[in-house]
Amino acid sequence: MTPQPTVDELLIAAVSDVWRAAGFDVQGDLCEVGTVRLRLEDVGARGGITHWSVRDATSLDLDGLDTAASDAAPAAAGAHPNGTLSIDHLVGITPDLDRTLAVLKDAGFDLRRVREGETPGGSRRQAFFRMGELILEVVQAPEGTKIAADPNGPARLWGISFLVEDLATPAAALGEWLGEPRDAVQPGRRIATVASEAGLGPAIAFMTPGRGAV
Repeated sequence: MTPQPTVDELLIAAVSDVWRAAGFDVQGDLCEVGTVRLRLEDVGARGGITHWSVRDATSLDLDGLDTAASDAAPAAAGAHPNGTLSIDHLVGITPDLDRTLAVLKDAGFDLRRVREGETPGGSRRQAFFRMGELILEVVQAPEGTKIAADPNGPARLWGISFLVEDLATPAAALGEWLGEPRDAVQPGRRIATVASEAGLGPAIAFMTPGRGAV
């Protein structure tokens, strides 16, 4: 059986000390979350996910995603002080979902389903790929956004949702930076998002356990 692509490392433009203050266990510039390594690159300003490395993709030309190959063994991190256990899902955004899906499928990514319908973020279409421990969720850029305005533009990695047993623990670590919990799209689950002013870089959320998207 052909192995499915999995995530080794995400490169994030963010300051390590800010992540430590948010309750993450960061050693140097490295934060291991479940099986995934987060490499924090201090560029002196907030940024996002600038690069990733993946295992077992048949192509690294992934519709504009800055990608490298990896054969490193998965990380094996424990719980973080803020309660983070693993990455529940990694979010990508694209101006052309059909184009991005075709590229990822051709590279061996395991598409589980495509969802049609409104989301809290305004996207009308989402696709879900299983990548080992986590889900890659790729969303169609909402109409009226800068990304949607350039239909030939690249896909990009946009956000991370971390799995926690409860939302009280990250709330204690983040204080006013964590928004009010709300029901997630998945029944029985709760989610809270981190304000961009917290300076963690990409869009960040925390989710409680439950049945996943795929």
